[in-house]
Amino acid sequence: MTLTVGVIGPEDLVERVTAVGPPSGAVLQPLPYRHETEAVSLVSAAEVDAFLFTGVVPYTIATEAGVIDRPAMYVSYDGATLLRALVELLRLGHNVTQFSIDTLRRSEVLETLIEAKLPTEQIHVLPYRPGLTSDDIVAFHRAAREKHDTKVAISCLGSAFHLLENEMPSVRLAPSRYSIRSTLQALVLTTTGQHVGDAQVVLGVIDVPSPDDALAADLITLGGSLATLSDGRYLVVTTRGLLEQATDQFTRLPLLDVLSARHPTAYVGFGVGRTAAEAEALARRATSRAASIGTVAGVISMSDDVEIVIEPTPGPNPTHATPGRDSLPLLARRVGLNTQTLARMRELTATLPDGLTTQDVADHLAVQLRTARRVLKRLERAGLAAPTGTQQHGRTGRPPTVYLIRL
Repeated sequence: MTLTVGVIGPEDLVERVTAVGPPSGAVLQPLPYRHETEAVSLVSAAEVDAFLFTGVVPYTIATEAGVIDRPAMYVSYDGATLLRALVELLRLGHNVTQFSIDTLRRSEVLETLIEAKLPTEQIHVLPYRPGLTSDDIVAFHRAAREKHDTKVAISCLGSAFHLLENEMPSVRLAPSRYSIRSTLQALVLTTTGQHVGDAQVVLGVIDVPSPDDALAADLITLGGSLATLSDGRYLVVTTRGLLEQATDQFTRLPLLDVLSARHPTAYVGFGVGRTAAEAEALARRATSRAASIGTVAGVISMSDDVEIVIEPTPGPNPTHATPGRDSLPLLARRVGLNTQTLARMRELTATLPDGLTTQDVADHLAVQLRTARRVLKRLERAGLAAPTGTQQHGRTGRPPTVYLIRL
């Protein structure tokens, strides 16, 4: 089986990716745009198995629009990419102690400069966040020059760079061949089979008010390792496949029940990431989110901004019960949808018990297809929806996926 990966980004970066070449068992389909806002329409129209974005900006735009329904990743711009740009600036005689830079995280920029033994006092960083436009990025660089006398603008966004290059010394960052190759390999592996997804690294953080010697026995079903952190919390290392099994596809967390019997408060956060560093960051975020929910709560955070909230089973003798009519508020909190949407989805499921499509959801909820996709993806992540096949009926193009909903 040969996988087709659609490469989305500005034309020059798409060419840079395709020049690296696809991993074995894959072909690359160039999907260039003139402006990053075109990423949404490209994703919606593409007949490919997976998407590779040339940067975080088009990836985030497409994600926020809810149009990504296949495996997707973006090539990151890391500290090494910045360091190469600084070396080139030095070679050209530019001042690399006073510059403005967008998209990258501030901590990443400062760490790179400190390792290179460069001063950081006059460096201005605008990390990327959803909703940030090229106009915002251009305004940031102009303000940095006018207010702080920066000498160079470094941008990761092509549309912003093309506006800035005629106004001030500017550099456009481009992903390295290594970053492109490694991301392509990870994307193809993820797309090839579910077993790769099962092997994703998972880190968990358990926060209880006192030491707990029984934790190791409680976590035996996760098949991982347990360690005590310097702040007294516990770190769990496992894989996505084992976590899914131990939580009935992310629908329940028996660990919460035993912790609530031993501690007045208990917060559990799991992070599912492509790397250990990403999983750790997600786990800490998940634990903080759990602490904001109640005295006992668990949260599973994933790299695509999906958070599944799990609360302890009510009652003195917790058992695994099928969600009932009185469980909508609990389901809503866990899935991240409002109770009205879940109630409407329950109505639709009653009329289409054998399965429904994204179009069915869009029609019933009176929403756009991208919103319907987002609803189904949230239900799927929470273990309440499962793809069971496709709907043919003489259709042309990619047949719609049929989902079986359990509400």
